[in-house]
Amino acid sequence: MKAAVGDRLIIESLHLDGPRRTGVITALHHSDGSPPYVVRWLDEEHETLIFPGPDAHVEPRRERRREAEARPAAR
Repeated sequence: MKAAVGDRLIIESLHLDGPRRTGVITALHHSDGSPPYVVRWLDEEHETLIFPGPDAHVEPRRERRREAEARPAAR
């Protein structure tokens, strides 16, 4: 897993109906983008150091920007 500052870290629930956790990566401990990451969780608004497990994936910031640009503008 590789990430950059500003990417989102998404952790899927271990339970079928459990909540998904989403956070923004605010700091890296390795220049190659490998874990651990400092993440600011959007639901709790605090930061933690995390070593993501197999239930986590990274959503790059540039993909979110492209998706936003592809959506029609709201009027």
